[in-house]
Amino acid sequence: MTSDLLILLLLVVVVLTGSALCSGVEAALLTVNPVRVHELAARPKPVAGARRLAQLRLRLGRTLSVLAITNNGFNIFGSLMLGGYASWVFTEKMDAGNGALALFSVSLTVLVILLGEILPKAIGSRLALPVSLASAPVLHWLGVFMRPLVLLLERLLPAITEESEISTDEEEIRLLAKLGSQKGQIEADEAAMISKVFQLNDLTARDLMTPRVAAPTLDGACNIEKLRVELLENEAQWWVVLGDAVDKVLGVANRDRLLSALVRNKGHLTPADLSEPAEFVPEMIRADRLLTGFHRDNSGVRVVVDEFGGFVGVIGPEAVLAVLAGWWRSTSGEAAP
Repeated sequence: MTSDLLILLLLVVVVLTGSALCSGVEAALLTVNPVRVHELAARPKPVAGARRLAQLRLRLGRTLSVLAITNNGFNIFGSLMLGGYASWVFTEKMDAGNGALALFSVSLTVLVILLGEILPKAIGSRLALPVSLASAPVLHWLGVFMRPLVLLLERLLPAITEESEISTDEEEIRLLAKLGSQKGQIEADEAAMISKVFQLNDLTARDLMTPRVAAPTLDGACNIEKLRVELLENEAQWWVVLGDAVDKVLGVANRDRLLSALVRNKGHLTPADLSEPAEFVPEMIRADRLLTGFHRDNSGVRVVVDEFGGFVGVIGPEAVLAVLAGWWRSTSGEAAP
C-alpha cells in the first residue's frame, strides 16, 4: 500500500512538473523582447540558444502549438491517468471510499492551477529571456518529433503558419523612449533627442536655412582688402560668393581662409579666388538627408536653390543639429517638439 501511495505521489509530481514547465516556457516566449532576441542572434558570436530561439519565434504559432499539445498532454491525459490510478488505490487497495478520492481530485485541481499554471507563468514572464534561451533546444526537438501532427493542424488552421516579423514605427519608438525615461532606464534628454530625430523627416532645407536676405554674401569681383571691415564684423564661418549676374553663385568661401589671406598681405585677391565649389541642394530636401550628406563628405555649407535654380538661402550642419539639440525654433516662434 505504501508503495502505491509513493507511485501516486511520483505521478502527481511528474504531472505538475510537466505542466509547470510548459506554462512557464509559454509565458516566457510570449513576453520575451523580440528585438533583444534578434540582437543576440545577430551577434558574430551569438548567445547559446539565441539563433534557435529566433527561429522558433519566427514561426511562433507552430511553437505555441507544440507547447499547447505537450501542456494539455500533462494537464488532461495526465490528470485522467492520475484519477484512474487514484481511484484504484483509494477504493480498492485502501478501501478509503469516495471521500478520499474526492479530496484527492480537489487537491490535484488546486495544485495544477497554482503550481502548474499561475506560479510558473509568473516566473516565466519575469525571467523571459533566460527561460526562453534555455528551453529553445528542447522546443526544437519537440517540434521535430511532433512535426506530422503540427503539419496536420496547420492544414486545418492556416493561421498557425503565419510568420511573426519584427516591425515597429515612429510612434512606438517615441512611446518606448518616453517609457524608458519614466522608468529611469534612459535619460530624459536622450528620450527627447530620439523624438527630435523623427522630426528631421518632417523638416526641409527651406524650414532651416538662412534666407538669402540674411545670408552672408560677398561680391566675387571685389578684392578682400575692401571687404576687411565686413569680414571682421560678421563672424559667419562661410560666405556665399556671388557673381555679377542675378543668382550667379561662384562658390563658397571660408572666413578663416579669407582672414588668413589678409594677414599674409594678399588683400588684392578676390573672394572668387579663395572660394570653393558650392554644393547646391533643393529647398524641399528633407533635413535627415541633409544631415547624412554633411556627414558623408564633411563639407561646410549647402547653397539652397528653388525649383528654377535661383539662390534662396544657405544652410550648414549646425542648423540641422540645432533641431536635435532643441535650439531650433520655427518661424511661428515655437520650439521644436
